Order: sequence, then C-alpha cells, then structure tokens
Amino acid sequence: MARLRDPQAFRQHIEKLGIHLPFDEALLSGRDSPLAQPYTLPNGRLIGNRFCTQPMEGWDATLEGKPSEHTFRRWKNFGRSGAKLIWGGEAVAVRHDGRANPNQLVINADNLPALEKLRISLVHEHLAQHGSSDDLFVGLQLTHSGRFSRPNEKTRLEPKIVYHHPLVDKLFNIPEDFPVLTDGEIEDLIAEYVRSARQAQALGFDFVDIKHCHGYLGHEFLSARARPGAYGGSFENRTRFLREIVAGIRRECPGLTVGVRVSAFDFPPFREDESGRAQPLYWRDASGRYPYAFGCDPQNPTEIQFDEIFAFLELLRSLDIRLVNISAASPYYNPHLTRPAYFPPSDGYSPPEDPLVGVARQINMVARLKARFPDVALVGSAYSYLQEWLPHVAQHVIRNGMADFVALGRMILAYPEFPSHVLAGETLDRKRICRSFSDCTTAPRKGMISGCFPLDDYYKQLPEAERLKSIKQAIKAG
Repeated sequence: MARLRDPQAFRQHIEKLGIHLPFDEALLSGRDSPLAQPYTLPNGRLIGNRFCTQPMEGWDATLEGKPSEHTFRRWKNFGRSGAKLIWGGEAVAVRHDGRANPNQLVINADNLPALEKLRISLVHEHLAQHGSSDDLFVGLQLTHSGRFSRPNEKTRLEPKIVYHHPLVDKLFNIPEDFPVLTDGEIEDLIAEYVRSARQAQALGFDFVDIKHCHGYLGHEFLSARARPGAYGGSFENRTRFLREIVAGIRRECPGLTVGVRVSAFDFPPFREDESGRAQPLYWRDASGRYPYAFGCDPQNPTEIQFDEIFAFLELLRSLDIRLVNISAASPYYNPHLTRPAYFPPSDGYSPPEDPLVGVARQINMVARLKARFPDVALVGSAYSYLQEWLPHVAQHVIRNGMADFVALGRMILAYPEFPSHVLAGETLDRKRICRSFSDCTTAPRKGMISGCFPLDDYYKQLPEAERLKSIKQAIKAG
C-alpha cells in the first residue's frame, strides 16, 4: 500500500484486483469535509463528526481488572484522537470468568472508581485538545469471552461454550464431552450484563455495547443452531440472549443508549495447507450443509448470506437499537477476514487474498446494509489497511451515504491524532501510519501487553519490545 503514491496507481491496483472500492481524489477539510459533519441519533444526542475509535484492548489491566498506567494512556489517546464516537474504549468483562486474559478490565463494584476515572481522563484529554466535549459520545463495550476465556492464566483456556463446534473445538482442544452452558447459567450471565450496564450508566458512560462479534459469547449464540432449548435452534432462540439483556437494560437503565457490535458474517476457520496456502476447513453435516457460522451460506460457506444479518438488523431496529458497529468473522480462526493485513499475527497465516479485497468486502457489505436500513447509524470497520488512502476512501463512503461512521482501531494505536489531522487538512505523518505489522496482536498472543511496538516510541522503550522482536525473528526462521 505504501508504494501506491498517486490516485492512478491506487486505481490501477483496485482494477487489477477486480474489486469495487471507490475513493475521492481530492480531500476536503474543516467544516466542508463530509467527515466533519455531525450526526444526530434518534434520541437527539449529537455526535460531532464521523470518526469513531474501535474498542482496542491493551491486555494491560491489573489482575483485579483495574486500569493500569498503560490503560490510562491508551484511553487518553482515544480522547486525543478527535473522533467524536468512542466505541466502548475497550472490551470490559462483565465478570471474572469472562476475561479473555488475566489482564482484561472487569466491571464490578470494587473497580467502579477506577473505571470512572478512566472515562473522565478520556473526556478531559479530548476537551483539552479539541475545545469541547459536548458532542463527544463515549460508550463501554460489555463482554464475556465465552470459548476464548483465559481469566487466570494467559496460556490456559477456560472456555464457556454455547454449543459444540466440530472445527473450532478441535482447533482449541475442547473435548467432545466438555459441558456447555446451561440455560440457568445463561440467565445468570444475562443478569450480570444488566448489572454492568446499570453501573456503566452510573459512571457517566453514554451508551453500552452488547458485544456480538469475533467468536466471543454473544456472537456464538447467533450460530447456535445445534443447541437445544430456549437459546438455540431458531433465529428467535439464537437472539434470546440479546433480547433478554436489552429488556433488562430498558427496565433498569432508563435513558441509556444501547449499541451492538456484530460480526455480520462468519466463515469456516482458515488454516494453511501443505503448500502453505490458507484454506477454509470444511465440515458438512449429513445434508451437506455447514450450519455453524452466522451470516454465511450453509451450501457455500465462504459466501455471505445477507438474509441473516438483514434479520438481525430488523431485530435491533425493533428493539430501538439504532447504533450498530459492523465487523466480521473472528480474529482467532480467520483474521484475514476480520482485520485485513499483509503481515499476519503469530497465530495466523499468510493471507489467501490481497488484504484490500478484505477491506472492500467489509465496506461494500456495510454500504448494502445502509441502503436497506437508512434509519440505523452504521459504523464501518476494516479501514486501517488503507493507510494513506484511508481519508480518500472514508470521505467517499460518508459523502455517498455508504456508512455513517468510519471506525479506526490499529491506526489509533499507531497514530492517535490521525482523525484530527485529516479533519484539519494537515499533511499526514507517514512514519506513524499503521502498516498492519500485527505486533499489536502478536504481543498479547505471546502473553504481553498490546500496543504499536514498531511505531510508538512509548512501546519501543518497553522491555517487551525486545522480547517481541526475538519472537518474531524465531518465527521467521522457522
């Protein structure tokens, strides 16, 4: 991407790939920029521009689930960014056994003062840098990591599963007789989400996100066709978990906005074959179908089936949820679909397609959803790989109503001021633009904190930087 220095080169590359990825050659800045236009939610709340920060965990909380100095720095950078929609800061576990690692934030009574201070530090930094926080909208992403829970040891999986998945179970060594969550345990978890939402509202957060993406618990419910009982099988049952959480929030947290980040499609896990090329691991039931992924065609499981995500957005609209962040798949078993990158994380594989294909897939998917649901505020993902061309594509997307917000994750870690520099029409600092080296994923996969080790001087100075460099060299050497 860094070699595509002019519009003609970028356009030729797009045409060579045979994808649809429109962009604006000329960028507007200041009040004239489409990205600078405010957005008003149905409840009347004003969000000051069209940039959003994605929830980005640092795996750097204390063992009690409180923020560390690393956490505070990252959240201040979210405020510094100039984005007016802060999607949850990061995923916060609703209870200890739902942590993806022992250093994930947890919302509970003991941690409330620290979490309140964390939110305030973000708002104060935004106010100091940008003059006003009146049009800033800050949420908290509530999660339980489900089958990817590692609450006590970074190397020990302690899964909570909704059903047995024949491929993912095998990849992560989950025995066939491993117990699934009972309906009673699910009901207890629903109460924890409602309690967490009530606490988040008391802390001053503007909204909560009921996380339904990336293979974690909420997302797994959406594909639980093989689960018997009230929480599996039919679409109604597979969305009962969400509906009951929302009903509890409406009852106990009047006035609190609810958002949902959802993986709009999922495919079978990808792994490298003997030739080193990543391929999907197919599994078929007796009728020749693959029923274990939400939003994919069971007959052709590497094709998106829009009927399911259409039905899901219809449901959200019926629940008066009008703020939806669209993602895809799971970084645990098909990262090239979730966050396109040229350099894979340590537990990944060489991408089977040009990462720009993955970017276009998500952008065009959100555009199709937006055309069908004009009254739902849709946040688009997978933009960071665009690098220098991100503002050009983002401006075209917003100007043409293909999405309502452009969300940045990895780019914010590498270059927090990116949104404010784009809005001001400043020349971008090429040395700080995220190049998708995937160190922010490889580090936590290897038991370290997450951050942009290649580009952020703060992380370059930490001892983890040298350790990470040695790990990458060993991987490269085979």
